[in-house]
Parts: sequence; C-alpha cells; structure tokens
Amino acid sequence: MCYYTYIIQSLKDQSFYIGYSKDPEARLVKHNGHHKGYTSRKQPWKLVWKEKFSSKSEAFEKEKFLKKQKSKAFLLELIHHSK
Repeated sequence: MCYYTYIIQSLKDQSFYIGYSKDPEARLVKHNGHHKGYTSRKQPWKLVWKEKFSSKSEAFEKEKFLKKQKSKAFLLELIHHSK
C-alpha cells in the first residue's frame, strides 16, 4: 500500500501543516471539517504538495525531515519545484 507525505496551506494565514496519510485528499477533507486541534483554527486548507512512498515508514521519515527544516522558505521552494 502507498503512503504520502503532504503539505497543506491555510488560506486564512498562509501557514503550513505537514503530515502523512494513505489518502491526502481525504485527509484534507478531515482537516477542513469540524474538529478540535491545530488545523481547525486555521481553516480552510488547501493541498499544495504531496510525495508518494511505498511504505508508511518512508512517508513518516519524510514528514519528520520536513518538520525539522523549520523554514517557510524551504517549504515554498519545495512546493514551487513540484509544479
């Protein structure tokens, strides 16, 4: 089964959220749905980047790597080069 690391961007304040999922489009619906937590305060979100992996552990490692960057410029460059 494939997994994806994804980046969503808040249309409210342009911030980013990084995660991983089997289905990033379905996960986006949950981020934009009624729930408690970080992403509920910054709705709506749009999917701006995703990368496919053959295992959950690979997708999780990529998520950890991206989160460690702590750089909006790094994420913007990654998103820009994927288009």
